Amino acid sequence: MKVVVTSSGAGLDAPASPVFGRCRSYVFVDTGSMEAETVENPAMNAAGGAGIQAAQFVVEQGAQAVITGNVGPNAYNVFLAAEVPVYLLEDGTVREAVEAFKKNRLPEAGGATGPAHAGMGRGMGQGGGRAGRRQSVPVSRPGEAEAPAAASREQEIAELSEMAADLRKQLAEVMDRLDQLEEA
Repeated sequence: MKVVVTSSGAGLDAPASPVFGRCRSYVFVDTGSMEAETVENPAMNAAGGAGIQAAQFVVEQGAQAVITGNVGPNAYNVFLAAEVPVYLLEDGTVREAVEAFKKNRLPEAGGATGPAHAGMGRGMGQGGGRAGRRQSVPVSRPGEAEAPAAASREQEIAELSEMAADLRKQLAEVMDRLDQLEEA
């Protein structure tokens, strides 16, 4: 079975990412052989619609299941339409997430686990920054207790640090381009 894990790096030993649409990369893993292929997220820096674009990309790559910390409603609806289940991870590496999946230890998301535009960051988009705050929706299945929280404080810090680094990189690129244009 081909699964995809959201990741902050490359390979099976990379840290799994708690975000879907704006994670750094996707690690596609064959659960039988544990062969892995890392692909940079083409929607990571999208101005808008990153969740939908990323979900469509993952589906087009043939993923049969998604393993992530959070998924917004737009991305979740893409997966729902494609009949690709989404499973929630707590933390750890890509390898640990796949092993937990193989042992049926990951809860399946019963819907979106975060609001639309959650990965855009504080101050961006409509809502005066409310979209950047993590809001997990509890997931439960019949006969089970409430699923564990989708993200810990440490995961949120890591996510925000990653987003800040990406924004710094984008700002540096914009400033360089402005300098080039002003000198021309």
